Amino acid sequence: MLQVNKPTSEINRDFAEDGSPSQTLTSYLDIIRRQFPTMIAIVSACVIVALLYLFTAAPQFTSTASMVIDTRKVQLFQQQSVLGDVAVDSATVETQVEILKSENISLAVIRELHLTEDLEFTGGGGGLLGAIMGSVTGLFSSGSAPSEFELTRKALGVFASNRTIKRLGLTYVMEIGFTSRDPQKAARIANAIADAYIVDQLEAKYQATRRASVWLQDRIKELRTQASAAQKSVVDFKIANNIVDSGGRLMNEQQLAEVNSQLVMAHAATAEAKARMDRINDILKQEIPDANVADALKNDTIVKLRGQYVDMASKESIWAMKYGSDHLAAVNLRRQMAEIKKNIIDELRRIQESYKSDYDIAQTREESIKSSLANVVSESQLTNQAQIQLRELESTAQSYQAMYDNFLQRYMESVQQQSFPITEARVISAATPPLVKSAPKSLIILGAALLGGLMLSFGAAMARELSDKVFRTTGQVEEQLGTNCVAILPALGPQASTGVLPGKLGRKKSNPEPDLLRYVVDNPLSRFSEAVRSLKVAIDLNSIVRENRVLAVTSTLPNEGKSTLSTNLAQLIAHGGARVILIDADLRNPSLSRALRPDAQAGLVDVVAHKAQLEDVVSVDPQTGLVILPAGTTSKLLHTNEVLASKPMRDLVAMLRSKYDYVVLDMPPMAPVVDVRVTSPFVDSFVFVVEWGRTKIDVVRHNLRNAPEIQDKLLGVVLNKADTKLLARYESYHGRYYYQKYYARYGYVE
Repeated sequence: MLQVNKPTSEINRDFAEDGSPSQTLTSYLDIIRRQFPTMIAIVSACVIVALLYLFTAAPQFTSTASMVIDTRKVQLFQQQSVLGDVAVDSATVETQVEILKSENISLAVIRELHLTEDLEFTGGGGGLLGAIMGSVTGLFSSGSAPSEFELTRKALGVFASNRTIKRLGLTYVMEIGFTSRDPQKAARIANAIADAYIVDQLEAKYQATRRASVWLQDRIKELRTQASAAQKSVVDFKIANNIVDSGGRLMNEQQLAEVNSQLVMAHAATAEAKARMDRINDILKQEIPDANVADALKNDTIVKLRGQYVDMASKESIWAMKYGSDHLAAVNLRRQMAEIKKNIIDELRRIQESYKSDYDIAQTREESIKSSLANVVSESQLTNQAQIQLRELESTAQSYQAMYDNFLQRYMESVQQQSFPITEARVISAATPPLVKSAPKSLIILGAALLGGLMLSFGAAMARELSDKVFRTTGQVEEQLGTNCVAILPALGPQASTGVLPGKLGRKKSNPEPDLLRYVVDNPLSRFSEAVRSLKVAIDLNSIVRENRVLAVTSTLPNEGKSTLSTNLAQLIAHGGARVILIDADLRNPSLSRALRPDAQAGLVDVVAHKAQLEDVVSVDPQTGLVILPAGTTSKLLHTNEVLASKPMRDLVAMLRSKYDYVVLDMPPMAPVVDVRVTSPFVDSFVFVVEWGRTKIDVVRHNLRNAPEIQDKLLGVVLNKADTKLLARYESYHGRYYYQKYYARYGYVE
């Protein structure tokens, strides 16, 4: 048998083992092919629901207005806001968006436009869906009229669901949108939201400024009192510590500077007087001061006397040289010179006394100034200690005064801002009535319905595949049971038969019904007959390996079609000219005997019990020559397995083996009874019938695993009652496409 794609129940394991993209894609395509009708039904249902919604939903119109937060706001009086200017950043814009979404703005618009009186906000929605929702809501509501609060809250909920507020990218622009069944109403509400926001901002700033003004008034009074008290403390401290300001400087500081300057001048004067006194003392040591000394003294008397003295000395020298030093004129001149010298010395001593007096005065004055400086320094030290506390008092007073001036200025600004409030937000694009509806969007809804239908259908297909634990393909049989699927028998219906009454061979009926037990004889060119022939070919090919003359047909559960297959197989072989006997070995439920020999009084049980001869209980089909051995009377048998396992039964089969070419046994199902297992010693091969698309995989696998003696002699599995239309989606080469042309040409019955 050819190996086909993996069975649907093993899809997950296949994905794990064959993880290549091509294998995965092929597996998915196989699922889609198998579940295509289901997927089409689900997708069609989703599209139909979407179309119903589009036809019943009321059209919605969305109008938008644009608002910007202007960062370059103009202050009317060019003063700083009393509340401070907050930097407009991304967080600020997002905050304004949330303010626009707040209930305060929504309630203001609802009250302004009287939306509680609008049925769109207080009644059901539009269209059929709105009517349905309104009816459902009415079932659970009380009969009394709703209150104003209830109407407001309901309108608020509808208002919030139809309103959209968003920021455009990273800009300072906010887009305000509103959706309504009336385009004019949508534009009116969108503009009302923008206006309500601006009014709310102005009112908020006015109230904040007003509260700040009231607080500033109280604070200004308090600061005025504190500033006055601080200034009074400074004045009282100066008086108490005898601190007087003069030209911006303390009096003791000014005195210290002046006394220090006087001391420097006095010290210089003392040094100068001492220098003059020392000089005059040096001059007195000379007999006649030279010209430089006379000029330095700047004394007219000394200059005049020295001039006379020099003239007389010159004359005396001339007279002494001319007349001798003893000349009377020379002597008179020397006497006059001595008188002049005495006068000069007297004048110098007078000057010396004057210089000494000046020096003493300068020393006295310097000592007096030093004493005054010491007193001033002592007073300054005391003042400096008080100056530290004075500076603290002055600093406190200045701080209070500065705070008072600042708060007074802020108060004046707040008074002005109460009269001229401003806001940073302004409308840059007013909302206008839209010309095209915004919802429902037909293409988007249809696309979403199609996409959702595809996803839902694929999920349903996967769920069906994963829950499909039955045999549907030959590959499943080979994979799960480890044996070949020798044939797939199509399901037979009334349209597929020429019509023979079941149980009455060769007898026609005016209103024919399908005679499933003679189908291969009545419809030799059908797909069912070809499938039975493939089973016959498998039996013949297997005869090369071992003898296959005694064949047993069984199944897992009742009603899987084993009796139909065993009868048609025996009819086919007999119709081909072989000697064949068909034995009804299902002693628990001899349905084959009831169908073929309902009037038989004896059968297999009687032959095994030696109560009857074989020739007396068998019947022969006159058309095919098939010999039929019914089960006989089995109603009183309790241990049918003992009958089948007995030595007479084995002897009978051995005798039939020698007399007939093929012995076909219709066995009972394996799951309910154990009769099949006891026949393994004298059966050459077992044919296992599995109902296509119904028998569970784990049931078949469990029964074969528990019967190794049957599995060892298992010729193969036959999938019975297959739906050829569905089978084509699981294994395309078993579909009608590959058979219908040939059957139509040669007159085959499909």
